[in-house]
Amino acid sequence: MKSEYEKCMAGEVFNGGDPFLAEMTLKTKRLLARLNSLDYADAEQRELILREMFGSMGSNVYVDIDFHCEYGKNIFLGDKVIINMNCTFVDNNRIEIGSEVMISSNVQIYTATHSVRREERIVPGWDAASGVSFCNTYALPVRICDGVWIGGGAIVLPGVTIGENSVIGAGSVVTCSVPPGCVATGNPCRVMRRI
Repeated sequence: MKSEYEKCMAGEVFNGGDPFLAEMTLKTKRLLARLNSLDYADAEQRELILREMFGSMGSNVYVDIDFHCEYGKNIFLGDKVIINMNCTFVDNNRIEIGSEVMISSNVQIYTATHSVRREERIVPGWDAASGVSFCNTYALPVRICDGVWIGGGAIVLPGVTIGENSVIGAGSVVTCSVPPGCVATGNPCRVMRRI
């Protein structure tokens, strides 16, 4: 029998109210509260918190505040990564970010999603005392390959891979994977040209 975390990582419907997941979220929210209230110049303490929170983190990584995420441990960062201010990573599944990646302000990366069919999205006969969420959620991994630049305010949706050296225009909504070496922009995001 799979744990709720194993279901989550397998892309299956999982119970976000599971005690193990709730505890992981609580621990991460406490780390985020510390991170986001740090003195801006305290780079040493920032790095200690990030290394405790993330699944892994390479060298020369800069994460600006405010930063928000769900579990933290499902975020994996390569070397020379910039994550600018006010980014949100909903890491119910793996978010893998390669090396030499630039992520501009207000970028949102989502792994969690729900069925578009209401009868599949909402738990029938849901009871608040049941200990499960009223909605069915599943999560798909996101991969940002080496050398990618994501413009400000872009949104990356579940299951997306952004190929090596591609550039995502500001404000784009990335609904499907982008091949390597492209400039892609818009809502929905589309390849505009090869680099």
